[in-house]
Amino acid sequence: MMKKISVPALLVLFFAAFSSAAEQPRADVILVNGKIFTSSPAQPYVEAVAIKGERILAIGTSQQIGALSGSQTKRIDLGGHVVIPGINDAHHHLFSSLKGVELHFNSEEPTWQEVTSAIAKTVSSTPKGTLVFGDTGALVFETKEANRDSLDKLAPDHPVLLSGWTGHYYIVNSAEMQKLGLKGDEANPLGGRYVRDANGRFTGVTLEYATFRLHRTLNSLVSEEDALNDTRKFLSDAARLGITSVQNMSVPIGPERLVSLLTKAPTLLRMRVIHFVLTDEHRRITEEGSTLPHSPSPLVTVSGTKYILDGTAIERTCAMDHPYADDPSTSGWMDFSEKDMEAILREALQSNDQLLVHIVGDRSVKTFLDAMDATGGKAIWSKRRVRIEHGEGITPDLVGRVRDLGIVVVANPVHFTLRDLFIRRFGPETTQRLQPFRSLLDAEIPVAIGSDGPNNPYLNLMFASNVPGRPQESMTREQAIVAYTLTSAYAEFAEKDKGSLEPGKLADLAVLSQDIFHVEAQELPNTESLLTMVGGKIVYDAKKVSAQ
Repeated sequence: MMKKISVPALLVLFFAAFSSAAEQPRADVILVNGKIFTSSPAQPYVEAVAIKGERILAIGTSQQIGALSGSQTKRIDLGGHVVIPGINDAHHHLFSSLKGVELHFNSEEPTWQEVTSAIAKTVSSTPKGTLVFGDTGALVFETKEANRDSLDKLAPDHPVLLSGWTGHYYIVNSAEMQKLGLKGDEANPLGGRYVRDANGRFTGVTLEYATFRLHRTLNSLVSEEDALNDTRKFLSDAARLGITSVQNMSVPIGPERLVSLLTKAPTLLRMRVIHFVLTDEHRRITEEGSTLPHSPSPLVTVSGTKYILDGTAIERTCAMDHPYADDPSTSGWMDFSEKDMEAILREALQSNDQLLVHIVGDRSVKTFLDAMDATGGKAIWSKRRVRIEHGEGITPDLVGRVRDLGIVVVANPVHFTLRDLFIRRFGPETTQRLQPFRSLLDAEIPVAIGSDGPNNPYLNLMFASNVPGRPQESMTREQAIVAYTLTSAYAEFAEKDKGSLEPGKLADLAVLSQDIFHVEAQELPNTESLLTMVGGKIVYDAKKVSAQ
């Protein structure tokens, strides 16, 4: 039987309820009538979101969220558009433009003939001393004539710089050597090589840490004005694409200069500046950026240390268990020995800083896991979220070890387009064991996504959900967005603050131009943001959603 309640008691309950409603915080902004993907498994889709200050106040139906509006609340009618948490690019390299004439080719894999023709045409029509530069790939790197002497004959009076689009090699002529301060007799830095001919003469080709040192040198030649303009353009383009967080690897731009540029620009987005350790012929140079504060500004953080432990398939420098199929004389090489890796790991423990390592080859993965076991194994590392960037060589037999050590894998789906090159380099059987993606997720390994290439997250979404040649490794589009948002936040110890649209988290989000969960795969790269918010503030507005 229901207990009777007196009239005075009913009045007390009424006024208590009225008081509670009156005290309920009112939203500064509400977004209603949308298809909002939250990246939260507890409530993946909602219609509306309320924002108070820089954080999310509530999510729910449009009616529920509408009840949180007050006289000063800004109301944005999404008109059915898809909303996602802001993209967090977990692996990016911010570049500054070089001053000179850039060579343009029909593809990322121009032939040596295409390159030489373009150089000859360019030097004939530009003043002497003008830098001529361009990105090349495996076909050029494999060509024996691609060296300093050939470039000197083509352009004796113009500095020429051919870079690998991987960022792992340069080919320079004598004029560019002089500009860069290279004499040709430099000792190899740790983890790098100045390639020499049979007579010991520098060929103009640099690999690995010799190349990374030149990245810094080249960047120092870019004027402050040009660097600022490039930084502003990157931030603007990223906001237009719905990117709200970027984890930058500080190469080629060093951490000090990057923080300075982001302060002067200033940044619209959340930027994580990660230390990239260079080397000389004697040691690893760990001091760079060490005096920078953890939070130089509200949107900029400095944390994490990155090393590159091997190269890439393009240069045949990723360390493999077996010889390369197209060049059995090599199985690649590691930039650091296992003992070096153990020292790097111990330094990470001592500094309590997150460690990020570029690893491509299966032999490099295995060696690094051995080094982790030698420095404490699962008991020490399982909660420290050591990151393997790329991780193409995490073969099935290594998956369990990667999981047990608590490693986060940051994948780059645009790299999946290299399948044909991988088959040429490693053979079809080995290639089938490389570039895991969905299988890592199925093994409960955290998988985040970074661009490490074209700054278009929806291009990566297309390849993540349609892995070329290996459909079984494809994620669903929802899984890929979670990897690009919540898991990317986890990969920088920030999942409590961002990465999903949940009450209490930062209001970083993007209203998209099309439904990325249902459009045809080939249409995904055409996606842009109609409205991008960082901490509840609009940082990009295409003026295509209704606001009141």
